[in-house]
Amino acid sequence: MLVSAKEMLQKAKAGHYAVGQFNINNLEWTKAILQTAQELNSPVILGVSEGAGKYMTGFKTVVGMVNGMMEELNITVPVALHLDHGTFEGCLKCVEAGFSSIMFDGSHYPIEENIEKTKELVKICAEHGMSLEAEVGSIGGEEDGVVGAGECADPNECKMIADLGIDFLAAGIGNIHGKYPENWKGLSFETLDAIQKLTGDLPLVLHGGTGIPADMIKKAIDLGVSKINVNTECQLSFADATRKYIEAGKDLQGKGYDPRKLLAPGTEAIKATVKEKMELFGSVGKA
Repeated sequence: MLVSAKEMLQKAKAGHYAVGQFNINNLEWTKAILQTAQELNSPVILGVSEGAGKYMTGFKTVVGMVNGMMEELNITVPVALHLDHGTFEGCLKCVEAGFSSIMFDGSHYPIEENIEKTKELVKICAEHGMSLEAEVGSIGGEEDGVVGAGECADPNECKMIADLGIDFLAAGIGNIHGKYPENWKGLSFETLDAIQKLTGDLPLVLHGGTGIPADMIKKAIDLGVSKINVNTECQLSFADATRKYIEAGKDLQGKGYDPRKLLAPGTEAIKATVKEKMELFGSVGKA
């Protein structure tokens, strides 16, 4: 059964570890992440962007697949199904479809409008027992076609949003989505520290977890980051394993072209990536 991410992240914050949000794009992705979480006895958050939701034909399809899979695979660890970077309309659709958690990304609105819309969603989520993530200060990199430079959030604005009753907060601290450029300056721990001081026990979220050095990840967790989003890294390892399989001509041997065989190495590669991240984040055995 899907759960809200509230409790798992409060535990993570108190225990100084982080829960990974791994984005799902299809059946293989979902299966690999759920099996790895169960194997490592780790809580997990399945992230779905609006683009991925559309690709999988809609949020109801995603909910049906995840619920069915959890039952068939006997998944007993806490699993939250979470909308990633949702528009206000997207959030409402996910409430209706049966997600257990949503992120409203109002970071591109003026702060007053971000507050107003977030406030409304706080009420709706409370009625449905769902958790809500909000965002202040845009995260850099490319996210569904929008490219940002990795700006830092204003800690006072973070406090304004935190005080609305949200469950966790994503704040820009120089992190970006996708691969990090050569000239990346690193995470701004000053900003993170200032935000943490003002928001207290509220779990903080680090977007763009791919390519941030392990020591920075650990320091961010020490400073109150309890949820780390990983997407690009799974995509890269899946693509790499699939390319090797085809370049080795394995799709031409026997029934190697069968999609179940063709996609198997990529699926195993996702598992390995997820395992590595769960170990780094410290969530292994925390279910």
